[in-house]
Amino acid sequence: MILALTVGVIVFLFNGIPKLLNKPVLNQIIESGELKVLTRNSPTTYYVAADGPAGLEYDLAKMFADHLGVKLTLLVPGSFSELLDEIKSGRGHLAAAGLSITESRKEQLKFGPSYQQVTEQLVYNINHDRPKDLGDLDDGLLEIMAGSSHQDTLIAEQPQFPNLSWRQNRKLESEELLQLVSDEIIDYTIADSNEVTLNLRFLLNLRVAFNVGLEKQLAWAFPKNNDHSLSAAAEDFFELIKENGELTRIIERAYGHAENFDYVGTLFFRRHIESRLPEYQKMFEQAAEMNGLDWRLLAAIGYQESHWDPKALSPTGVRGLMMLTQTTAAQVGVANRLDPKSSIDGGARYFASRMKRINKEIEEPDKTWMALAAYNVGHGHLQDARIIARQQGNDPNKWIDVKQALPLLAKRQWYKKTRYGYARGWEPVLYVENIRSYYDMLRWLDGSDKEKNIQADAFPTLPRVP
Repeated sequence: MILALTVGVIVFLFNGIPKLLNKPVLNQIIESGELKVLTRNSPTTYYVAADGPAGLEYDLAKMFADHLGVKLTLLVPGSFSELLDEIKSGRGHLAAAGLSITESRKEQLKFGPSYQQVTEQLVYNINHDRPKDLGDLDDGLLEIMAGSSHQDTLIAEQPQFPNLSWRQNRKLESEELLQLVSDEIIDYTIADSNEVTLNLRFLLNLRVAFNVGLEKQLAWAFPKNNDHSLSAAAEDFFELIKENGELTRIIERAYGHAENFDYVGTLFFRRHIESRLPEYQKMFEQAAEMNGLDWRLLAAIGYQESHWDPKALSPTGVRGLMMLTQTTAAQVGVANRLDPKSSIDGGARYFASRMKRINKEIEEPDKTWMALAAYNVGHGHLQDARIIARQQGNDPNKWIDVKQALPLLAKRQWYKKTRYGYARGWEPVLYVENIRSYYDMLRWLDGSDKEKNIQADAFPTLPRVP
């Protein structure tokens, strides 16, 4: 059975796409007001986060639906192989599911333009020896997702490694297979590099042994027939978002903060979640509720500031769990910076005040990331960086562009032209990216996703198809 999800509405029955005589599929979509997209439920494609639907494929599909001026309905089959069958049979208008373009798939599907490159990687558990190549897997169990491009890759490699064998799993996604390797239930799996990037932060005993095969291109898939109206519209759409930078921004939002993975730092973070966070979690929750914040974001800020150490002290006199300066503490009414509850309450009030100062035209999640930068470097320097971004022809309302401008505040040829002058602009960039990773891990470990206070859906308005 296919799960059909219209944004905000779950539909449990799906009767396929009506075939209107002599009308191109693009016209059918516009007349019906609905774009039906097949996808997968995974961190790299589509999932439901604290603030609603999320994921790279969801973001792109939602933007495309808005571009066409129709609503988006997501169709989530029970397995990856079912998804391929459904798009072949035309029961969805297109598949946006992190699909690699392969020669075997091109015989049965029509692909749109590539929007991302990935490498297939063999993953193993650090408690076992690292294999050097596919011939070094010994008697270990290699399990891959059924229907994936990894099957084609292994078949192509088999002449070189005649003893190579593997098992296909028809029920589990790549993320779940990575979990099985982490739990030592299977020995190896193959996953795309984007999936590995996101999961290494959570499954700390996983390692990449080596890349398998050549780099692959990801693209949307369409039923293979003589109707090219929708795929042509998708080509125009991707050309537009490549030219205006939206594609780069969406990919950065999905992966940018995860690419600077620090195993040792993450290991200590996980240990501190168990040893330190329980003492302060209620304080974070209460302070966040009072200020309209997500407690996990507030806790991530606290960890970046002090590693949840209420007695932390910097050489410049900043101190306490939220590392407040004397001036900031006075502003938010904190008399004792070493009292953890007072520090957390003060940090929450101060961050909420930074959020309120962010320009109204800046949408989420960029608003939150810029408020974090302002929390670290000051609102004035953030505004200077936004001005530089605009001077460079970039978007001052997008974090990906502002974070490129911030380090320029340390260069004389740039900061001498600004209102607030010199700043160590690389520091707020690292600050924000670290907090984003801590926040992701806290949400993943918490698993509840009940709070819905930040990152409302925000999709740029694109021209409608006439």
